[in-house]
Amino acid sequence: MSILTQIDQWPSDNAVSVVVNGNGAIIDRHGDTARVYPLASVTKLLSAYTFLVALEEEAITLEDPAGPEGSTVHHLLAHTAGYDFDSEAIRFAVGTKRGYSNFGFEKLAEHLEQQTGISMSQYAQEAVFAPLAMANTEIAGSCAKDGRSTAADLAKFAAELLNPTIVAQATLRDATRVHFENLAGILPGYGRQNPNDWGLGFEIRSSKLPHWTGASHPASTFGHFGQSGTFLWVDPEHRVACVTLTDKNFGQWAVDAWAPFNEQVLNSRIA
Repeated sequence: MSILTQIDQWPSDNAVSVVVNGNGAIIDRHGDTARVYPLASVTKLLSAYTFLVALEEEAITLEDPAGPEGSTVHHLLAHTAGYDFDSEAIRFAVGTKRGYSNFGFEKLAEHLEQQTGISMSQYAQEAVFAPLAMANTEIAGSCAKDGRSTAADLAKFAAELLNPTIVAQATLRDATRVHFENLAGILPGYGRQNPNDWGLGFEIRSSKLPHWTGASHPASTFGHFGQSGTFLWVDPEHRVACVTLTDKNFGQWAVDAWAPFNEQVLNSRIA
């Protein structure tokens, strides 16, 4: 029996999970992979990849001024621009702390549209979703939190993160290393982390404790979770990824369930 059946015990009406291997193939699944779920902050992974395409196309650069005085695209992508979580309020000086911010990502979308004349949703559709045949995926609103997708589509995206075809391998490798090292900050739902490591829109597991991935996940594991009860992680060392979507908002149930679940998923692949 698949270990993914554990999701049936979670306090959600609907849940689905898929595991993708290094060849990009789904090697385990449980639940309806065609059901559309709101992604909440897992949307940031799709947006981050869109921004990587824009960087490669030189539509924007990491050095472009964006956000508060002294901030750049680089700071916004790495959550070090100083913005509050969900408003334009400035909480700290640029580059001094890791301040996870939906508003910062929305400022990135504004900058991209100003530079290209193309909306974030359209850019994502043309640059990422269409090439990967993610027909049931969209960003309808905030590029930080208003994505919608299916496990089938996100499995294709996870395969892309394991074997990039839209951006260069070097570009993704750089985006999934730590940027602005040794900065402390709050990981929503898990408290203060020091360091609270992040890449270019990708959360890096690093040495964070507690964390939503398993204890055996390498420090290089990257991904994101969402308030809507969703997550996607990629382990580049063991060449495996997992997408899990639910319709139960993140809470203590997720803190209790996700880490041991993800530990078992990983261990079942590397045993």
